[in-house]
Amino acid sequence: MSFEWLVALRYLRSPNRPAVLRIVTLLAVIGVAAGVTTLVIALSMNTGFRQAIRDRLLSVTAHVNLKPISPNGIRDYRELMTKLSGTPGVRSIEPAIYATVLLSSGGRARGIVLKGVDPDLERRASEALHHIVAGSGDFAQDADGIPAVLVGRILANDLDISAGDYITLTSPQGSLTPLGMLPRSRRFHVSGIFDSGFYDYDANWGFVTLGSAQSLAGIGDLVSLLEVRVTQMDDANQIADQLLRRAGEGFTTSTWMDENRALFRALSLEKLVTALFIGLITFVAGLNILVVLTMTVTDRARDIAVLMAMGARRQQLRKIFILQGLVVSIAGTVAGLLIGYTFAGIANKWRLIPLNPEVYAIPYVPFHANALDAIWIAAAALFISIAATILPARSATRILPVEILRFE
Repeated sequence: MSFEWLVALRYLRSPNRPAVLRIVTLLAVIGVAAGVTTLVIALSMNTGFRQAIRDRLLSVTAHVNLKPISPNGIRDYRELMTKLSGTPGVRSIEPAIYATVLLSSGGRARGIVLKGVDPDLERRASEALHHIVAGSGDFAQDADGIPAVLVGRILANDLDISAGDYITLTSPQGSLTPLGMLPRSRRFHVSGIFDSGFYDYDANWGFVTLGSAQSLAGIGDLVSLLEVRVTQMDDANQIADQLLRRAGEGFTTSTWMDENRALFRALSLEKLVTALFIGLITFVAGLNILVVLTMTVTDRARDIAVLMAMGARRQQLRKIFILQGLVVSIAGTVAGLLIGYTFAGIANKWRLIPLNPEVYAIPYVPFHANALDAIWIAAAALFISIAATILPARSATRILPVEILRFE
């Protein structure tokens, strides 16, 4: 062990230190630990929210949407799907029809988003139809030839709908009659109730086959758009450009990042602001270290003078107090990381903090502790602590042995 480390640790462990100095040192360690713990928990919560929302969102929505510029839809969508299926990075392509309709059941009514899908393709691409909590979940017609519909769990609870019930869907795209435009209504039987885990979809969405959606809307064999899933979500923009070139004129694309840009930008901004404000706790802890070292320099002035008289260099004295502050910082940082990551892991595993899914889209606070966050949090805490040691260390090197030892 070097001379500097030996003296620094001796000063920290000395039983002859004043009680107030021991208390202030302990408070400095606790302050650093509290700042690091709070920062770890806050950042892991923000990262958990971002990841949970992204995963749940992309489990039921496409990574890239290919839409026609014209509002008339895509008529030759089968040929277009074949043309685009060989695009590198594309995992699957599904046709879809979206419509806003009125769902009526038992005297209750609500507007919902109705999605017409190819059942086989949708099951392979989306997670929504994999979590059927009631009914069979198939799209087969009943004995009377009435088509099937799948509705979300929350929607079914709100309207008191059960699997096997019959509902009426009314499309605003009606038929032109001598009496004017009349809405088009169709009767459906509820073949299943799904639970995607995403509030908006479970409360406001329904699924039918492409044919049923086309019949309800009164359109021919066309679709609203093509939904594309890719192998790497972060490559969605590049793959969207390739799809657009292959599709030719008359189309436009949007990615999951475009559709949810405001949401993820808000989460990124929240993470930055959280880190800045909670980082002030670590800054205050750094001031505590400054106080500890200043008091140590004052208390150990006679010892410092003796060391200098015996030949200790100023650089060695400066290093002694920097190492002392570093030990306090490392102790607090390690304790803070352990406490923060332990709490984050337990809270995420056991879902200790519930949330209202109507507001936050997920039923609990997710925590995702990122190893990269630990590196920069520890680096920031150590930087602040080392910066706080500079002034006391310089004060120690300015002590004049003659003045201190004159009357000894």
